[in-house]
Amino acid sequence: MHGAFTGAWCWAEHFLPYFADAGYRACAVSLRGHGLSKGHEYLDSYSIGDYVDDVEETIARLGAAPVLVGHSMGGLVVQKYLERAAVPAAVLMASVPPQGLLSASMQFAMRSPDLFGEMNRVFHGGRTSAEALSKVLFAQPVGTEALQRYYTLMQPESQRAIWDMALFNLPQRWQVQVPLLVLGAGLDNLIPAGFAESTANYYGVQAEIFPAMGHGMMLEAGWEAVAQRIINWISTTLLSNQSRIPP
Repeated sequence: MHGAFTGAWCWAEHFLPYFADAGYRACAVSLRGHGLSKGHEYLDSYSIGDYVDDVEETIARLGAAPVLVGHSMGGLVVQKYLERAAVPAAVLMASVPPQGLLSASMQFAMRSPDLFGEMNRVFHGGRTSAEALSKVLFAQPVGTEALQRYYTLMQPESQRAIWDMALFNLPQRWQVQVPLLVLGAGLDNLIPAGFAESTANYYGVQAEIFPAMGHGMMLEAGWEAVAQRIINWISTTLLSNQSRIPP
């Protein structure tokens, strides 16, 4: 699941073809009001629960429970979906933590007040510059053409969903009982690595941190290492689960 202000395009850039080349059927959904999905005119009315409904509908169409991968807001959507149903495994990438966005936002504001001001304008329906977007999402240099493309594809986010992520619809720990891989980025301005570690602790697993990466892990230079780690973990996890099934 994609994060706030984006759509399925963020996975299509690198991850979908990479996973397909590795032999996996990889799919990405644009949540309602995002990307090429319908409902942009009602965006501010959508809740995190509505996005979870989109995941549920997509899985029903697939006909089999997939491994879910969620980035940022999408990580929270995955956590909330796991309160409804089990999947073979799930991956959280630079995910909104179970305690919500408030603490991370306060740290961001104190650490980078000017950049926080830029993002706060985005949170309230405004726009920022491509340069500010680069500073927020990436730790490594980004090509001018790619950055401009990402900037053009970015969009508003539901105000209701933002409040849900901050406070009103946070995950319930005791209901999540599937194998989890929690990944963080060492130079993440939005969800610092410490929050990835707290997410992992919350669910009783170990976080894995990519030290030289920023928040946009699927678009950042070095994304291949993240994709390959997910592939290796999925392969090992699913094989391990199968080995526990009695003959």
